[in-house]
Amino acid sequence: MTGLNVHNLFPRSAFVGFDHLFDELDRVAKQAQDNYPPHNIVKVDDQNYLIELAVAGFAQDELTIEVKDRSLTVSGEHQNRGREYLHKGISARKFNRTFRLSEYVQVAGADLIDGILAIKLEVIVPEEMRPRQIEINSNARGVTHDNTNRQTDNTSFLTEEGN
Repeated sequence: MTGLNVHNLFPRSAFVGFDHLFDELDRVAKQAQDNYPPHNIVKVDDQNYLIELAVAGFAQDELTIEVKDRSLTVSGEHQNRGREYLHKGISARKFNRTFRLSEYVQVAGADLIDGILAIKLEVIVPEEMRPRQIEINSNARGVTHDNTNRQTDNTSFLTEEGN
């Protein structure tokens, strides 16, 4: 099926205030067509991820990593070293690869080893957003099952009254 896009499935006129979502879907759809440089996204555990990009032929100073507005952008621009190639099978073309980061994902660092650029990502949820234990009081004073506040010494307040 040709011509399938977000606008055909979900016309913008039907959704008010969702422009940012449609723009994001368009951006992702366009980027899905470009597979350079090849990359892996690895889930190390629930809080850690790793993005690996194959950047053979690029030196560390030819690569840039930038985080802005929850987008991680990796760019590479190969510097001409004055070589004369009889055959060039290793691509070293200029690239710009963007990854959209979730709300609490932060870049923890990056390494370039053996032609693989590894970017470490960590999910850091703020303390106030983390699950927490709520203490259950063993004392039922002042609380009843019908939401009225009254003093009672009966610790079985969840049973029917009069039982």
